[in-house]
Order: sequence, then C-alpha cells, then structure tokens
Amino acid sequence: MKVHINRELCQGHGRCYALAPEVYDCDDDGYGIERFTDVPKQLEDNARRGANNCPEDAITIEES
Repeated sequence: MKVHINRELCQGHGRCYALAPEVYDCDDDGYGIERFTDVPKQLEDNARRGANNCPEDAITIEES
C-alpha cells in the first residue's frame, strides 16, 4: 500500500496524524506529511483510518 497527501488540498486539520501517528506526521506549519511512501503491512489499517477521516479528502491510498 502507498499513501500520498495532496499538499494543495490539505488544510492542516490534523486528523490523519492524530488518528494514525505511526503513518502520518505534520510539518512545521501543521500540515500532514507521510512517514512512509510504502506503508508496512502491519500499519495499513492505521493508514486507512487516517485517510478516511480527512475532511478534505487530501489523502489517496493505492492498494498493492
């Protein structure tokens, strides 16, 4: 699985990294960033949880 945060859509709500800090982090301005491009298998559910809770739909997931 791959995750990507569209920086143009992200509004910095922080839900992704609040709900899945193992997968997502924030930059110095509070906008979401990916910790991984390729998410480890054991963190895939966390990646989905963070993406599904993004109010801007800024996170895309590519299932492998």
